[in-house]
Amino acid sequence: MRKPGDWMQNPTDERILEVLNTGLELGPTAIGRNIDRDRTGVSRRLSELVEYGLVDRVDDGYYAITDLGEQYLAGELDAGELEPN
Repeated sequence: MRKPGDWMQNPTDERILEVLNTGLELGPTAIGRNIDRDRTGVSRRLSELVEYGLVDRVDDGYYAITDLGEQYLAGELDAGELEPN
């Protein structure tokens, strides 16, 4: 079972992580189209997910899930214990 942090906005954050868990590097527009959310909102959430280490900004406008993000999706990580960078 996944353990979200109080800072997370679910289901949006989990859906972003699930899309990135496909192994693709994607931007906010593509992610938003796939989870039925607007690009601006996805962009804000990506910044927060980067801050907590669940997502990396790999290139200008592109993001990828981190090992921590994968651990969270697998239920192996309590996101409430993460500290912002």
